[in-house]
Amino acid sequence: MAGYDKYPETRVPGHDGDAWEGAAAVVGKLAVLANERNHTLVVECYPGVAGEVLELVRGAFNPDAVIISDDVFYDGDELTERMQPHLTDDRVRGVMYYGCMEDFVNPTKLDMARESLPECGRTLVYGVGAGLVTMGDSFIYCDLARWEIELRYRRGMPNFRAHNGGEDSLRKIKRGYFVEWRVADKRKMQVFDRVDFFLDSNLEGVPKLATGDAVRDGLRAVAMQPFRLVPYFDPGVWGGQWMKRVCGLDPAADNYAWSFDGVPEENSLYLRIGETRVELPAQDLVLWRPVELLGLKNYCRFGAEFPIRFDFLDTMGGQNLSLQVHPMTEYIRSHFGMTYTQDESYYILDAGEDAGVFLGLRERVDREAFEHDLRLAQEGGPSFPAESYVNRFPAKKHDHFLVPAGTLHCSAANAMVLEISATPYNFTFKLWDWGRLGLDGLPRPIHIDDGMANIQWDRTTEWVRENLVNAIEVVHESDDYLEEHTGLHELEFIETRRFTTTGTTAHDATDGFHMLNLVDGTSAVVESPDGFFEPFIVHYAETFIVPAAAGRYTVRPGCVGEQIVFVKAFVRH
Repeated sequence: MAGYDKYPETRVPGHDGDAWEGAAAVVGKLAVLANERNHTLVVECYPGVAGEVLELVRGAFNPDAVIISDDVFYDGDELTERMQPHLTDDRVRGVMYYGCMEDFVNPTKLDMARESLPECGRTLVYGVGAGLVTMGDSFIYCDLARWEIELRYRRGMPNFRAHNGGEDSLRKIKRGYFVEWRVADKRKMQVFDRVDFFLDSNLEGVPKLATGDAVRDGLRAVAMQPFRLVPYFDPGVWGGQWMKRVCGLDPAADNYAWSFDGVPEENSLYLRIGETRVELPAQDLVLWRPVELLGLKNYCRFGAEFPIRFDFLDTMGGQNLSLQVHPMTEYIRSHFGMTYTQDESYYILDAGEDAGVFLGLRERVDREAFEHDLRLAQEGGPSFPAESYVNRFPAKKHDHFLVPAGTLHCSAANAMVLEISATPYNFTFKLWDWGRLGLDGLPRPIHIDDGMANIQWDRTTEWVRENLVNAIEVVHESDDYLEEHTGLHELEFIETRRFTTTGTTAHDATDGFHMLNLVDGTSAVVESPDGFFEPFIVHYAETFIVPAAAGRYTVRPGCVGEQIVFVKAFVRH
């Protein structure tokens, strides 16, 4: 459908002259600083920023002295040794690091860098943690989106100060997720209010510069109105064809498996500042304006973390996902340092005739035989007889399957899934992957030991059918609209409601943010009854967020007389 917007953006009013795009424009703006005889310019970078940024800034500023802040950190081998307890030997799983960037700084080298600062002339301090050396006279923060970092890892970029460019990209992402990005985000928030300019370095060769005030005002605006994140799409060994058509993707691509369309920790935000579109990690909003975004109750419960995510799993014309289970809360806390686990559900956006969902165990499964057959299959023996052990329920459009942690599950082929999930990264214990290799030619990570320790063996056919398959209750039914509770299970903190209407429905996000997706209908209009924000238009299959600070809002069809269906998720209090 042509309506799906792959490039949603928020316009920032009052800052039309506060952003510059392209090397020439950025150099021209920064060159003004070079007119000052004595000036220290600090350019602090998020890990992963390309070396071209240093050359750009150096050429514009023409410094008399340059200090590279990367050099104040321990060298690569010692950094790896200090991180090792949090990296583990697993390809994808680490232990969350809650320390700070200074933990990886060599204090002797930092003192030497500070002592080497000239008393006069133009000095450039550049790199990760540059502001630890000095905050200088002008401060630029060079930001980078999480997805772009992951793509650069795939292309061979190493981790910060590491010599692992050729390493498995999953291991590099793990190092980023569990350690590097944790300390970099914490450090970023320490300086965020003091940034004079933000440098968007996501598109190599096309730098974009914006004033700190413009970016901060943009994030304030986003936190007060409905908004969408910038979606990204990725192929997979089981991927399908549905998103190509509906989301307007490359028809020549083999497949698309995932789309992250509502994951602030992974997605970006586009801010339109004058004629320039600036890209920022959406996590900047979560960390900098958590109360306005999440609501006070959610902030007190989760901290500055966005606890719900929406993403797509496309197996239409593809294959089964891996058979998997998510950890119980105690397990994820004690083994990985996470505070809550990955409860989720599958909302079926579309389905082929033979679509299905594997969910829960069959009655009277023999645990020892189950494990024996899993391990035998993984060692190259006979294929694991999944349907002998696991329920396979037929799936049709608008079905909703609930998947509390500890429940064995996966989508079968020919289903288009809107996954509504809690957000603690990729804690999926794959038990069986149907004998496949990943797109990288390597066996996909399998975690039988972890999986066996977390499967809830009493979640068998009848319990699953009664509790997890279309557990739908009518909340309100009238000529105006139908509101249904569709989940999630009482063991999960997420509540979901489905609305079917040809008119206007009223909602209030004041108690905590709402996350929504238009699961049927061409378009919908989101409006503030108090005129608090401008009307916001969404299209079929688009996910959007209504921050707590936006308060009351209404949703109506974009086309008069059309029936729309949308799903709304929020934290149950």
